[in-house]
Amino acid sequence: MRSTLDLAEYFLEAVDNAAIASARWRGKGEKDAADAAAVEAMRKTFDKVPFDGRVAIGEGERDNAPMLYIGEKLGRDIGVEGAIEIDIAVDPLECTNNCADNNPNSIAVLAAAPRGALLHAPDCYMDKIAAGPELSGNVSLDGGVAYNIEQASQVLDKPISEVKIVALNRERHNDLFKQINQTGAQLHLMEDGDISAAIWAARENGPYDMLMGIGAAPEGVITAAAIQGIGGVFEGRLVFRSEEEEKRAEKMVDDDLERLWDARDLCKSDDAIFVASGVCDGYLPGVKFGDGNIQTFAELIDVKNGIISRHDRTHTL
Repeated sequence: MRSTLDLAEYFLEAVDNAAIASARWRGKGEKDAADAAAVEAMRKTFDKVPFDGRVAIGEGERDNAPMLYIGEKLGRDIGVEGAIEIDIAVDPLECTNNCADNNPNSIAVLAAAPRGALLHAPDCYMDKIAAGPELSGNVSLDGGVAYNIEQASQVLDKPISEVKIVALNRERHNDLFKQINQTGAQLHLMEDGDISAAIWAARENGPYDMLMGIGAAPEGVITAAAIQGIGGVFEGRLVFRSEEEEKRAEKMVDDDLERLWDARDLCKSDDAIFVASGVCDGYLPGVKFGDGNIQTFAELIDVKNGIISRHDRTHTL
């Protein structure tokens, strides 16, 4: 029986092609053009994949996204009897602003799993916490900021002053920043890219001990797949900016709006993979253009086997 991992080479090609296409726009101040280039490159790659694919999380609703819209069919085996059915959660260019300004942590990224395994996350915010395997079972969104930092200090056997918390630099986090600072823990701010930040926090010997704060819910599903493979902690709870967002979310998550989602809730199958390719330097090196060739730097996380592999490639022009 075929598995999602059997298609890994195609998914690596998809993120590499998206990274290359968007990297041509680095530093040009054109975030929409960079995003469109990544979407087009990734979509063309999916056309060649031998699967019956579907976009579970993508660029938005069909009316607002000409390609990689939620529910879009992908692959060369659409409707073919016996074809492997896969759902994709995709962000062809995570951190569009960073690419436009040539700042760190822009990546092309996706998660793939069997049909129905990935939560159709609404386009709203999600309060998140992420950490490494050592903190599994020891920290939770329900615990609160001070409690989680104290737990990290005890479990990791380091003083609170050495516990490193990463969060997005947003005005909505002012109270969170105050609570972190009151504990005496170290606060590290990122302008964009909480997928990268969460993976850094979950990784052994990474630069951070925990991610805290509110980011986009769809990216939370992609992050959950990665952290499930790493064996770390990921929890999220939906946060709404308007009544319209809340009503739309009710239809997508069966009215379960206050639920605390963990990684297993967001990605329900072990037969899943996470794949990312660097656009700008950051958690992964960015695309490098040479004389007659292009270098890409990708990472694949095999959720079932807990294997993380690097895939650095040279593409000829």
